[in-house]
Amino acid sequence: MSESTPNHLDPHLLKQVFVHNLNRIYFGKCYLNNNLENISGLASFSNLKLAINEFWGDIKKQIIRMDEVYRYMGEIPSDKNCNPIKAIVKDEFCLNDKQPMTVLSDLDIIMYIQLLEHVNITSCRMLMMVAKLLKYDKATQLLTECFDESIDNDHLLMIISKEYLTED
Repeated sequence: MSESTPNHLDPHLLKQVFVHNLNRIYFGKCYLNNNLENISGLASFSNLKLAINEFWGDIKKQIIRMDEVYRYMGEIPSDKNCNPIKAIVKDEFCLNDKQPMTVLSDLDIIMYIQLLEHVNITSCRMLMMVAKLLKYDKATQLLTECFDESIDNDHLLMIISKEYLTED
């Protein structure tokens, strides 16, 4: 740790760290929620379409939970410093580019969604840790539910990937 980095953040600074990072994943999820219909339409494999729809349902639940976390904390979401996460979400791995084989498009979609889920998993882990330090029990529980859904979605997408990549 550098000399300018505090060993321990006071509760006020911890709350700022919490809200800053919550904003990042919140607005990423909101953008994704508005664009998953297009991504689902690009998938050719029926099981992948079903997984995307399940993922989309989880995104909607996670947004509702994060709205509840904001209310619990008396905060209002702000996308002021969310560009890095929004840039990843908006990039979409160039999914609209026509691929010579549908398997390439489908695997790009899987990798894209898994990348986003891994960002969410990592963010939720950190947010849960900070929420525990701040004794935000309700926020910890809501974020744990988001985390668990992201883990489940990641596993589901791995199963679908194996359907493409393994022989019978």
